[in-house]
Amino acid sequence: MKSFTEKLVVHTKKEHEFVNITSKVQEAIDRSGIKEGLCLVNSMHITSSVFINDEESGLKEDFMEWLEDLAPYKPYQYPKGYRHHQTGEVNGDAHLKRTIMGREVVVAVTDGKLDFGPWEEIFYGEFDGRRDKRIMIKIIGE
Repeated sequence: MKSFTEKLVVHTKKEHEFVNITSKVQEAIDRSGIKEGLCLVNSMHITSSVFINDEESGLKEDFMEWLEDLAPYKPYQYPKGYRHHQTGEVNGDAHLKRTIMGREVVVAVTDGKLDFGPWEEIFYGEFDGRRDKRIMIKIIGE
């Protein structure tokens, strides 16, 4: 049994954005030499997410609109706004969106490849962006 860890830096162009990182994760598996095992991919930041879904532009737009309905960037419907903003921060919505979309994914590695179901891909979700953020990729196996 061996393990391999790599940190990936993502810099988004937008404040809120989904980035397909599937090929970057597969490249890390290739470098690891691990053929059978598990691959953990997680965001190292509390205002971003890693999740699995379909690479389809309409679906990604639906996710963003749905998240905005659940945790609006500017919470006008709350009389006091986000309590988190009372600390001097202005990213309360990003924390909530990250909680909804999740912190990490674990994918089986079979014959040196990510072992997905149909249409599955790995995404990085940024909710407080335009700066460098880290993703950890940890592969364990043989």
